[in-house]
Amino acid sequence: MSTHEPEAPPLSITAHWFLPTYGDSRGLVGGGHGMAAAAAGTPREASLGYLAQIARAAETVGFEGALTPTGAWCEDAWLTTAMLAAESERLKFLVAFRPGGTSPTLAAQMGATFQRHSGGRLLVNVVTGGEPSEQRAYGDFLDKDDRYTRTGEFLDVVRRLWAGEEVTLEGEQVHVEGAKLERVPDPVPPIYFGGSSAKAGEVAAKHVDVYLTWGEPPEQVQEKITWIRKLAAEEGREVRFGIRLHVITRDTSDAAWAQAEELLRGIPDHMIENVQAGLSKSESVGQQRMRSLHDGGAKTAADLEVSPNLWAGVGLVRGGAGTALVGSHAEVADRMAEYHDLGITEFVLSGHPHLEEAYWVGEGPLAELGRRGLWTPAAGSEAARALHAPAASVPFAGSAR
Repeated sequence: MSTHEPEAPPLSITAHWFLPTYGDSRGLVGGGHGMAAAAAGTPREASLGYLAQIARAAETVGFEGALTPTGAWCEDAWLTTAMLAAESERLKFLVAFRPGGTSPTLAAQMGATFQRHSGGRLLVNVVTGGEPSEQRAYGDFLDKDDRYTRTGEFLDVVRRLWAGEEVTLEGEQVHVEGAKLERVPDPVPPIYFGGSSAKAGEVAAKHVDVYLTWGEPPEQVQEKITWIRKLAAEEGREVRFGIRLHVITRDTSDAAWAQAEELLRGIPDHMIENVQAGLSKSESVGQQRMRSLHDGGAKTAADLEVSPNLWAGVGLVRGGAGTALVGSHAEVADRMAEYHDLGITEFVLSGHPHLEEAYWVGEGPLAELGRRGLWTPAAGSEAARALHAPAASVPFAGSAR
């Protein structure tokens, strides 16, 4: 008899949306890396009212949480999400922040406070750093490797404080003495983190709950999962995996690709050249991997399909996540299921504009994944309640003689 135990079935998909705290548009919104916000479309101000509309839409269709970015080009994520917690009911907030901007003790205290006042709705996305010029603007002059060392030490302190320990650490970059929280968070917020360099892998293996990758083709994502899983096992840990993707989904594949083509037509050639010139200087390994997918441009949207239904056009005019799933609802669901088969259980999704596209994604591919048993709407959402509601009657449908 074989002593090999079968692997546990993969966890069902958890889906998160995105809050564009730099502004929104019907085109590909700018932001970061020197690109003017909303330069590629009619702008929508990132007001609290508009972001609250997006948050409520996301929780209506069943998203678990929503990511907020961090950087000089957007509103502060901690303050914005703290305000939005009062404007929403159950949506969680995946708050991005950089360890160089605050002490680990203060960050741990902020996280604990957020959990208490929001009813446990905090998820933490740790971003080691942006580009050197932006880091220096915030008073951070560490080089890339030292920033990752600081991130590891920072997370060590935060984790121990959240566990109720008193912490003294004389690290290479982080120094605290007699640090302790009066009240620890309950539940402890999960830590999300991404990075493609060797130093990033070390941090992920030792400290994080969810490793995030940008939307690369499946074979490249598989390599990352294998890499991080091995490093985590060497630390005696297990890590969950997530992916950050834009989505263009419509009732038919032709309609989705027509929308991608429309987005591409709205981008002037000089804008692509300017943005790519800036991104070419990036220190980020992940950013260079994104740039390698599109090679600076193409004549049509279809030319930028780098894997079935995976479109690299977004990366022409923005840094960070630069790919989108494009296709019919069933096709997008197929691709998400393919990533899920590799080990991806968390999807951080977005679309332009984020208000309307939350409904397209929630009512399209997510609903299709629900029918396949791969996704369940977040508890308390209207989408979850609809699963158990009786079929709506049609007025006068049975009255004809």
